[in-house]
Amino acid sequence: MSDDASDITVVIPCCNQADYIVEAVDSVRAQTLQASNIIIVDDGSHDKKTIRVLDELANGGVRVIHQSNRGVCAARNTGIRASTSTFVALLDGDDRFRPQFLEKAVELFNQDDDVIAVSSWLRTFGVLESTVKPLGGGISAFLARNNCPAACMLRRNLALAVGGYDEEMQEGFEDWDFYLTLLEYAEQIGSPSSHIDIIPQTLIEYRTTPNSSNIASMNKRLELMRLIICKHAQSYHMHLCDAILGVETISMQRLELWESTVRTHPELLAKKTLSRSFMQEPSYGDGGMAAAVRLRSSSEVSSQ
Repeated sequence: MSDDASDITVVIPCCNQADYIVEAVDSVRAQTLQASNIIIVDDGSHDKKTIRVLDELANGGVRVIHQSNRGVCAARNTGIRASTSTFVALLDGDDRFRPQFLEKAVELFNQDDDVIAVSSWLRTFGVLESTVKPLGGGISAFLARNNCPAACMLRRNLALAVGGYDEEMQEGFEDWDFYLTLLEYAEQIGSPSSHIDIIPQTLIEYRTTPNSSNIASMNKRLELMRLIICKHAQSYHMHLCDAILGVETISMQRLELWESTVRTHPELLAKKTLSRSFMQEPSYGDGGMAAAVRLRSSSEVSSQ
């Protein structure tokens, strides 16, 4: 499989993002492995500044496709269909790639034919400055949670084979749904070892704001998870143990995080209403009571 630049198209959805879209494009132009095409899909921008900036980018060699506002899934699909390359890299209009993303992603594809998508660790900026380390994996790993960021590189033929992103997914979790669909398709065509790989470096810069779509989707998390489970019911049925144990692992990790925080700051038990309430009425059947006993025991020992 070639790593020639002509094998890569970068697709960037944009809607009224004049303040960020140039940064996104500049991050693509700064890649150590250059893509031959950059496609911006303007998803119905009405902001005059954005329209002007997109015109300037079009004059500078970026292909800009305008469409009515239909959401990020439709914009990504338009860009994927408009490309002709082996690989398509997706980057939201307010995020950025670090210089080695395309090069490192293509290397992973070339090393393993079972890799169907590649992303990397995230460096978040804006409201939250942090490093986020998604895990990637096969179908089992993706049943408990999404393990791949929206910014990624795909094999274009596979994306087209599954029909792209589900444009009805307007409320969130569209990336998770898409990755499950890709992994399911790979299983169906006889590639059960197919997986999504994660570069263990922060090669994606992810902008965080209070109004980010992934933050808003958390308000509907249970509703959206029900949709995911129902839509991919066969996969959940086939990998039921992995799905349940994956969710339980997440619960245990978060309970352990809270417990260790309280041990470090025991004053939280007295000052924080939720912590105090938990100790008075610990949850049952999920390790909550055991955590409360451990906390109370450790606080009594430390006070002696």
